[in-house]
Amino acid sequence: MRITPKLIRDEVRDETYAGLTYHIEGDTVPTLHIELGRRPVYFEHHVLLWKHSDVEIEVKSLQGAFKRAIAGMSIFVTQAAGPGHIAFSRDGPGQLIAIHMKKGDRLDVREHQFLAATDGVDYTFQRVKGAANMFLGGSGFFIDTFDCEGADEGILWLHGYGNVFEVTLEAGQQIDIEPGGWVYKSPTVTMQTIAQSVSLGLLASSGQIVFNRFSGPGRVGIQSMYMHLPTGE
Repeated sequence: MRITPKLIRDEVRDETYAGLTYHIEGDTVPTLHIELGRRPVYFEHHVLLWKHSDVEIEVKSLQGAFKRAIAGMSIFVTQAAGPGHIAFSRDGPGQLIAIHMKKGDRLDVREHQFLAATDGVDYTFQRVKGAANMFLGGSGFFIDTFDCEGADEGILWLHGYGNVFEVTLEAGQQIDIEPGGWVYKSPTVTMQTIAQSVSLGLLASSGQIVFNRFSGPGRVGIQSMYMHLPTGE
């Protein structure tokens, strides 16, 4: 059976989950607006857009901070606690999506796509090395893995460039995606890089088309405005 990715709805108002209410608003450069209660949220420090003055901000300690510093990754993640409202936005056109997680859920996320998460959603990272991934950062790239082990429910908010689509793969089903086009995947979905030789038709010259092949079971998020990281990032 053939599968087709489906567009994720973008505007969300008065959505309540995991003990807080949030809104996703705007078109070209959308914002995430959270009504903070007792549960704090953490985020990359540069995505904060505005907040109520009584919302407290502090640096959140992370497991593996030393390893992140050695790998050249930012080790500073900021945490906000209510009561009050706070809003986030990534400086780029695209779509914000909310992943509702239950205890035991995990998700692999491509680097630089994370926006914010509720406390209780933890993450680790791994570096994918090799020439096969040269289109995702020269010598390799990072995958963040988020898991909901510290709470019964949690929310993970991600940013995708352009629009975000999702496809759910059954066991044995596959889909090929441009290397800069995927946003997230289930840990059960495997990924390999495929290089296909093609004839350019000019003096019998040839080239290569490179894509990532994802194999189910599990879900994969796809962004329509795919991004390639500069070499060395």
